[in-house]
Amino acid sequence: MNRYLAEAFGTFCLIFAGTGAVVVDSATYSQVAGSGAITHVGIALTFGLIVMVMIYTIGDISGAHINPAVSIGFACAGRFPIKEVPPYIVAQLAGAFAASGLLWFLFPDASTYGETLPRGDQTGFSIIRQSFLLEVVLTTILMFVILAVSTGAKEKGITAAIAIGGLIGLEAMFAGPICGASMNPARSLAPAIVAGKLQGLWIYLTAPVVGACLAVPLCKVIHHENCCAKPDDSPSE
Repeated sequence: MNRYLAEAFGTFCLIFAGTGAVVVDSATYSQVAGSGAITHVGIALTFGLIVMVMIYTIGDISGAHINPAVSIGFACAGRFPIKEVPPYIVAQLAGAFAASGLLWFLFPDASTYGETLPRGDQTGFSIIRQSFLLEVVLTTILMFVILAVSTGAKEKGITAAIAIGGLIGLEAMFAGPICGASMNPARSLAPAIVAGKLQGLWIYLTAPVVGACLAVPLCKVIHHENCCAKPDDSPSE
């Protein structure tokens, strides 16, 4: 149970800090400055830093997946019990909805709650070609890095935290303005429900899972031992 609570708390912190930065940036928007107090760069760094902090904090308890796509990716790699995936996802969604609900309570008149929306091409196949594929590629890279630097289903140590948090900040910085750089179904679902903006939500529920699964064979080819070995520190069945 402590692992599920850790996942719920970690996802809560991710959504509260990350999408909270979006909400505060929107609330402090200045037409003179042309941006909010935090700015797009600040938002990207917030996402990266909170992930890094959560890996340090709960990585040795639950693995700090804080992302349904990551839990599914670990299961596909044979490094996480399949039966643990559903309760992990439930815990992650609970944490995400708690965070978005709290942001709604704190900022009831906010124009955004950090929902991810396609902002590039938005017609027909263009959405699939741009936002969907961007999310797939971004999550593939993220899952590949996680598999390469983590031990079992747990991300531990300075290298893992810096590599994973840094990559999330980097991807959010350059791809966020187009596709939102979600890479996390829980991160997109909760804000979309709270904000009532469901357009394009299917992209953020499916693309990260596809990307996480694609990273597994890629990692097995490049890092065979690290991706295929079944370590002793995986959560017990």
